Amino acid sequence: MSKLITVNYNQKPCYNIVIENDFSKLAENVTKLEISGRKLAVITDSNVGPLYADKVAQCLKETGNNIFVYTFEAGEKNKNLNTVQDVYEFLIKNKFDRKDMLVALGGGVVGDLTGFAAATYLRGIDFIQVPTSLLAQVDSSIGGKTGVDFRAYKNMVGAFHQPRLVYMNTSTLSSLNTRLFNSGFGEILKHGLIKDASYFQWLKDNIEKIAALDSGYLEEMIYRSCEIKRKVVENDPTEKGERAQLNFGHTLGHAIEKQMNFELYHGECVVLGMIAALNICVERGTITKEEYDDIYNTFKAYNFPMTVDKTTIDEVIAASKNDKKMDGNKVKFILLKKVGEAYIDMTVDDNTMRRSLKNVVIE
Repeated sequence: MSKLITVNYNQKPCYNIVIENDFSKLAENVTKLEISGRKLAVITDSNVGPLYADKVAQCLKETGNNIFVYTFEAGEKNKNLNTVQDVYEFLIKNKFDRKDMLVALGGGVVGDLTGFAAATYLRGIDFIQVPTSLLAQVDSSIGGKTGVDFRAYKNMVGAFHQPRLVYMNTSTLSSLNTRLFNSGFGEILKHGLIKDASYFQWLKDNIEKIAALDSGYLEEMIYRSCEIKRKVVENDPTEKGERAQLNFGHTLGHAIEKQMNFELYHGECVVLGMIAALNICVERGTITKEEYDDIYNTFKAYNFPMTVDKTTIDEVIAASKNDKKMDGNKVKFILLKKVGEAYIDMTVDDNTMRRSLKNVVIE
């Protein structure tokens, strides 16, 4: 098992996505970056660190660099500027300079926060992504979006800062609990819905193999999702147009995530947001009720929560207005022209959102 995807910007290679089933090739791929005799800081959290930090540090020592490890308390509640400040202090005390590098070892919270610290420390130093969750492997580690939450506002502070390498060890997925593993499917199913109807069909057809963690099917799924993400971010690296389609389900999904005080995982909230968006698609006639039912039942088969009841529809709509994807005073909504083809819509008003959430938020 070994797959390689190269992400290009301005028609030039920018970084590789390496898909392996262990860490054995990590040093080899870092060495290709021609970094030696420097300092590398592995930034991880209290969930992932005890599992993999020592192993990754040992692998990285083979590159001829000095390895440091910094661990912060796990959880979305710590994806904030206070934690970033703690990372800065760690780097300053250990005399990291502009030619040194950060290594993000963990899920989306670790990757986003480490990337932002790298983008802003000394006005920008290099970093690599070593994502350990399904969600991070197929989505957040690719494309250079970095950021942290600011007070009650999700991902409101950030920067575009491309990694030098994304190295995925798919065996780390076996350490995830079922809900956290399944959360990754929210973004995976989204990829098929917005860009590739045949991929969405493949995900439906192979649900049992994927649920059983069949390594061949997992590898194929991760590879195909990474390829979809690669094409989108190459075309639109800083989200001026097409890349916004990756936010299908995110406008109301992020609002629900916030209103639920992050009790639900990101992928679970994205699915709830996609259900609401699909309700609008049915209302506008771009997908049929039969197609809607098919997608809805696929979400159900992947064991997603299909409703929430600890908030209200009006609270979710109000929270959506604080989303960074607002354009002027209008919500930038992603809808489907058909399964496999998304578009940006600026005409979704509060009443439309209210109707779309009727079977999602149970008041």
